[in-house]
Amino acid sequence: MIAYYVRLAVISIRNNAVMSLLMVCAVALGIGMCMTFVTIHYIMARDPIPEKSDVLYAVQLDAWGPDQPASDDGTPPRQLTYMDAVALVDARRAFRQAAMSGTMFVVEPADDGRPFSATGRTTGADFFAMFNVPFQFGQGWDARADADLEQVVVLAGSLNDRLFGGEDSVGRNITLSGNRFRVVGVLDEWKPIPKFYDLNTGPFDAPAEVFVPFSLMPALELPRNGNTSCWKPRDPGHAAFLASECVWVQFWAELQSDAQRRAYLAFLDNYANEQKTLGRFERPLNNRVLDVNAWLDYERVVNDEATMMLAVGAMFLAVCLLNTIGLLLAKFLGKAPEIGLRRALGASKRTLFAQYLVESACIGVVGGVFGVVLTWLGLRGIELLLGEIVTHLVDLDVPMVTVGIVLAISASMAAGLYPTWRACNVEPAAQLKTQ
Repeated sequence: MIAYYVRLAVISIRNNAVMSLLMVCAVALGIGMCMTFVTIHYIMARDPIPEKSDVLYAVQLDAWGPDQPASDDGTPPRQLTYMDAVALVDARRAFRQAAMSGTMFVVEPADDGRPFSATGRTTGADFFAMFNVPFQFGQGWDARADADLEQVVVLAGSLNDRLFGGEDSVGRNITLSGNRFRVVGVLDEWKPIPKFYDLNTGPFDAPAEVFVPFSLMPALELPRNGNTSCWKPRDPGHAAFLASECVWVQFWAELQSDAQRRAYLAFLDNYANEQKTLGRFERPLNNRVLDVNAWLDYERVVNDEATMMLAVGAMFLAVCLLNTIGLLLAKFLGKAPEIGLRRALGASKRTLFAQYLVESACIGVVGGVFGVVLTWLGLRGIELLLGEIVTHLVDLDVPMVTVGIVLAISASMAAGLYPTWRACNVEPAAQLKTQ
């Protein structure tokens, strides 16, 4: 029966081509605008590492000054001091842990090419296994390299392509800011969105191009790239900065069960109490561990502007559907004589209702397909306008295409409910008298 209704719908659409085209355009425009913002919101809000998001925790220690909290809402600092980060790494109370910070390097090509800058990240050996980082060649360094201050490096695939033409560069040396490093691994494509492990340099920025051990920070006096907050003055010099009360280190722990999480939080409180005896941690205990999704919510990665854009897209779709309702109403009521005759010959309201609802769905299918095309064009337009800032936010994947078409069909059927109801309630006798 549905196939029969579809055939009738195709005939009806063909016989009223202009009006049908207007309805398809209205649905397509509404879907295109709405799905453009929905896609961006979906990418911003999705779980960046669903296979492990419930066992990875951002660690917060309240080592702030006694006079006022680090944040207006009383929450602890988002980052750790260097002293505390090193102490937590050395304690090794988590299944895996990594202290890290952004940095910058000047890459000096071996072929006497022109030096260029590259984004870097200092981190620990556990980083790569913790965050399921994929490799093209080699692997990350081990804990011994951290302890022995080995000058080893993991390169992003894009940088390896630039320096070594995409070849396996494991074992080769590169010069970074005047220091010689040995390549131990080359990453495969890896762009977690959002970049949850470090939101300081932009949650949607590309990952670092160079990864080196965090333990090299003091010896090589590596610069830092990211937010730094201090609650008390510090002396000049790199060593003094590392010994200061400035927070600038991100710290993540992998805790594989709720029992491990509770034990680790108890360890943090014990550590804070020990520091209190040394004159630090003068505030009440306020240490936290937040899993990936709780961390993204806490950091408000999906901001009010993104939510507002989503609301604007929904309102635009509603306006387009109102126009569609008007067009469907005009079209279906224009068939009043035909409907009256069919009712007089025995057609039920249910049969007519199903037929015209299927016709509304067919308009939704066509409008949805064109709406997905408009969505893709809208995303390309945003990318062209804003460039690399949004490159990772404008991908239209299969789930979003499916959502767009389903939304178009559902919206068209919803828009067709009232016109269909009105058409089905045409009085047969009144229509037959006018013929």
